[in-house]
Amino acid sequence: MKIAFIVGHFPQLSETFILNQITGLIERGHQVDIYASSPGDTSKVHPAIAKYHLLDRTYYFPQVPDNILLRIWKGIGLLLTQGYQEPGRFLDALNFFKYGQQALSLWLLFTIIPKFDRHYDIIHCQFGTQSYRGMSFRTINAPNAQLITTFRGDDISRFVQEKGKNIYQKLFKTGNLFLANCEFFKRRVVELGCDESKVFVHRSGLDCRRFPFTPRSYPVDGKIRIVTTGRLVEKKGIEYSIRAVAKQALVNPNLEYNIIGDGLLRESLQKLIDELNASKFIHLLGWKNEDEIIEVLNQSHIFMAPSVTASDGNQDAPVNVLKEAMAMGLPVISTYHGGIPELVEDGVTGFLVPERDVDTLAEKLGILVKNSQLWLEMGKAGRTYVEEHYDLNKLNDILVELYRKSFTSGWQNKNLNVQIPPSVKSITQSSL
Repeated sequence: MKIAFIVGHFPQLSETFILNQITGLIERGHQVDIYASSPGDTSKVHPAIAKYHLLDRTYYFPQVPDNILLRIWKGIGLLLTQGYQEPGRFLDALNFFKYGQQALSLWLLFTIIPKFDRHYDIIHCQFGTQSYRGMSFRTINAPNAQLITTFRGDDISRFVQEKGKNIYQKLFKTGNLFLANCEFFKRRVVELGCDESKVFVHRSGLDCRRFPFTPRSYPVDGKIRIVTTGRLVEKKGIEYSIRAVAKQALVNPNLEYNIIGDGLLRESLQKLIDELNASKFIHLLGWKNEDEIIEVLNQSHIFMAPSVTASDGNQDAPVNVLKEAMAMGLPVISTYHGGIPELVEDGVTGFLVPERDVDTLAEKLGILVKNSQLWLEMGKAGRTYVEEHYDLNKLNDILVELYRKSFTSGWQNKNLNVQIPPSVKSITQSSL
């Protein structure tokens, strides 16, 4: 099959879940091209970008200004500099009698690719926030393709709160298939008005081979190393884990807490660490690539992911960093938040606590610090759960079958019968 991925920034170090789907599809013999709104930070990129020559497969759309006058001015520039190549298509993109709001808003004009000669079976929008671009791309470049959208968190929480509950109504009517990365967000999509028969849970997978299991035991030097990986933004709740570790360190001074990631809150979090007199044992490590993250996880004993619902409504699915930690045998502490309880079983693979509850975070951390025998028990359970429910190869097989059935049947959902390979059937009951 020929597949177009519609994404935001690319490459994006924090979005390995998209990269894993792209490379998995290429390995299975499918053609994948990437259409992005803007380049990502290339100072640190995943090795797969070079291995699969993905930048050679990537096209960057012109930016669509929010300011209407600037948009019109820039649109005139596109007509003058590119319109001569295919004047018929460029003029067609302005036909509001034919295309309505898509033409009036000039989105079609900004989405035209001159001399476009590629046929696609599937257009896959990664995040609902890319769906308007995806609809325009299909309209003007690939009208016969199936339009598929994956909802992953911010797009179905914060974005909806900001734009209103009707923001996806046109997409729900014209899209062929919708994927949510957890049951929590599937329910949200349906609540917003999408036909439930068009929505499936398709989890973000993990290549467990990249994250080898390591039994955890009490360290010889007595230093218990705690780790968090994530962007330094409100919904990751890192303020609360910092406070909890600082509180627990008052009774267990043998703690070290390393935080991997960067973001808007770095300065304020460092200030908090200093105010708590915790800079000797709590460290902000900044961005690291996957190999560097694995190295830090290997040296750690406990993983914390204290996600919270942000003030703008932003919520998390079962986050990949939790899967990585569990795959490597780390007991985890997280929160009753978004889709996380679908991944972490309280008391089995780790502990779950209410959002923003520093005291309970510190209490559960204390239990793990004092009972190192739980590390191996919870670590084994976590590895098993990730292998059974989040294996990347199995989930990529399911994605291909969903694509194939959508393309060949035109997505008549009531007649859809996705044939899942035997090795995948153990995870399909809640995925399909």
